[in-house]
Amino acid sequence: MKNKSSLRAILLLVVGIIVGVVIGINMYRLPFGRLKNVVPGDKINSLLYLINKQYVDTVNINQLVENAIPDILKGLDPHSVYISAQDLADVNNTLEGHFSGIGVQFTIQDDTINIVSVVRGGPSEKAGLQAGDRIIEVNDSVFVGKNISNEKVMKELRGPKESVVKLGIKRSSSETLLTFKVIRDDIPVQSVDVAYKISDGIGYIKVNQFGRNTYKEFMDAITRLTQKENCNKLIIDLRENTGGYMEAATAMVNEFLANGQAIMYIQGKTYPKKSIYADGYGSCQKIPIVVLIDEFSASASEIFAGAIQDNDRGLIVGRRSFGKGMVQQQIELSDGSAVRLTVARYYTPSGRCIQKYYENGADNNYESDILNRYKHGEFDSQDSIKQNLNLKYKTVSGRTVYGGGGIMPDIFVPRDTAGYTSYFHTLINQGVLYQFAFQYSDKNRSVLNNAKDYKQLLAYLETQDLLEDLVSFAETKGIKRRPVLIDISKNLILNQLYAYIIRNKFENEGFYPIFQRQDKTLARAVEELKSGQNYPSSPALTTKK
Repeated sequence: MKNKSSLRAILLLVVGIIVGVVIGINMYRLPFGRLKNVVPGDKINSLLYLINKQYVDTVNINQLVENAIPDILKGLDPHSVYISAQDLADVNNTLEGHFSGIGVQFTIQDDTINIVSVVRGGPSEKAGLQAGDRIIEVNDSVFVGKNISNEKVMKELRGPKESVVKLGIKRSSSETLLTFKVIRDDIPVQSVDVAYKISDGIGYIKVNQFGRNTYKEFMDAITRLTQKENCNKLIIDLRENTGGYMEAATAMVNEFLANGQAIMYIQGKTYPKKSIYADGYGSCQKIPIVVLIDEFSASASEIFAGAIQDNDRGLIVGRRSFGKGMVQQQIELSDGSAVRLTVARYYTPSGRCIQKYYENGADNNYESDILNRYKHGEFDSQDSIKQNLNLKYKTVSGRTVYGGGGIMPDIFVPRDTAGYTSYFHTLINQGVLYQFAFQYSDKNRSVLNNAKDYKQLLAYLETQDLLEDLVSFAETKGIKRRPVLIDISKNLILNQLYAYIIRNKFENEGFYPIFQRQDKTLARAVEELKSGQNYPSSPALTTKK
């Protein structure tokens, strides 16, 4: 009996505890159920209201919202994104074509800001700054050390137009620190990296993005090549061009198409179908062209390439493009931040959407697609590329093209791995080749300044034993000398080294003609234009190896 009584007492105690806990929960739940001012059907605002009113500690509601918005957008497609107020200006500057700053290109070496070049006609040139100057002080405060980063430098040197920044400069020709007051001004962001005559009658234009000023820069480049350089054929390089403004791409491709030819159309759930056609006023309708693309050519680049391909207007050469067929609209919010929301899909003239497959919220799989392509051998062999056979479309001449995974080039050119070794990769990945190029340029500034053009400077560099100097420099950075690997990579290393040194004097106009001497994709484009095979000539997809 005593045991039964004890057991009954224990059970009553346990039941009492459970009832007490339930009552306690209900007691603390009751006020929440009676709260006023929550928004019916709006869980997010209701939750924020409850946290603000009832949470045990004081929290920063604005920061909670800032953290939550990106997570909400991650549940949509991979291209709908949130841009914070502090990042929006930098993002817009890139596409708008300018920012306010002092107008220098710099590198950070030995914990010091080294000016590589000054923008011609820019604020720094007007103030008297020179390539090779070291920035030691900014506004009377020491600005050197291990904590210096590219982001910190840009934050200090950029600023409102007509504002003044005071710089303390160490110059090799002066024992004392020099002081310069630089008045910030608009610095142009170039969309066209370079435009030059690459061979007799053939012009080359490298476009790095589609921004507000890209069409004007593009047309200026075409005018210069066709009228001053007598180029009657063009290569448009869109490799590594991730896109930008759709309007810039359609305006540019309009220059190559005849009146009434389709450029693209757009359509979305609440975005009525809008078709865009060439107006017939293009200045390059008869000029043979080749367009270069690769796995990083996306969005507006694919609009341009798709319109050329579907109209059988020219050849697409390179590797399969990224596969972005979505259109975003940037919507600014009240606090200065913005959301880029996907509002429609775009379609090439044949009716294909080239957006690659994605799952809502599965961002990691989408972002790793390029890596997966590499692992599957797509960069090395066209046979490794699997097209979606259910998404077949026809070009104007009846050639078969495919949707659902980027633009497949008419002529596939595998990546060039000749001369690539682990030693070369180490030089590049650790920035040693670039560092040595700057150090050499800095020590031999008089040689660079005396060269009348990049060809003369190249001829001089080729007489110097730069490879041995570079290898010795690399050893001081902890990179072991590997004679066999160095011999394999010799030509590749020297070509890039020459290009980087020349860039420090003649910028992109000297850099690209040297850097691209070993570019097999570009060489193939030149070959096609010279042979006259610059238009797809048969209903079958043109593939040459």
